[in-house]
Amino acid sequence: MTAPASAPAGLLAVIDMQRVFADPGSPWGVPRFADAATGVRHLLPAFTGRTVFTRFLAPALPTGAWRAYYARWPFALQPPDAPLWRLADDFADRAGPTLDTETFGKWTPGLAARLAPGEPLVLAGVSTECCVLTTALAAADAGTEVLVVADACAGVDDRAHRETLRLLELYGPLVRVVTTGELGAGDLP
Repeated sequence: MTAPASAPAGLLAVIDMQRVFADPGSPWGVPRFADAATGVRHLLPAFTGRTVFTRFLAPALPTGAWRAYYARWPFALQPPDAPLWRLADDFADRAGPTLDTETFGKWTPGLAARLAPGEPLVLAGVSTECCVLTTALAAADAGTEVLVVADACAGVDDRAHRETLRLLELYGPLVRVVTTGELGAGDLP
């Protein structure tokens, strides 16, 4: 496939490329985080000025079903400025606006407001079967075209990543699974 001559359309949302997911020793470490990071680095030049990074943060006081979640993962109950919540070193200096949420899904009024009318939302990051999936489905339900960049995402394991991408393809044409190459960003430095 030939890369388009112009920059891809849309807003790039880089989901949760944080130290807690990059660290192989973390209970939430994503094994192919480095592969997703490579894909994200390829995308960034094509979306200069049209990128938002997100961060997943623990609430100060979990409520509802989140209480059981954090009972299972008590290590994560740390303040927003804790080192584990920082963006991975590759992205700390590249991130412009950052959207922080205490939810898996990043489709919030804050993210929606950053999209121009009719503009697609391009998703990359971790993890495919959790925060990327919930963001994609909520945005699609809101009527936003969503492109999930398969080679700029990673899951808790390869199977979860592949199965989630297959599931997302069922939501076409609201959600499309693409690659950095199909967006014209695959050969960038």
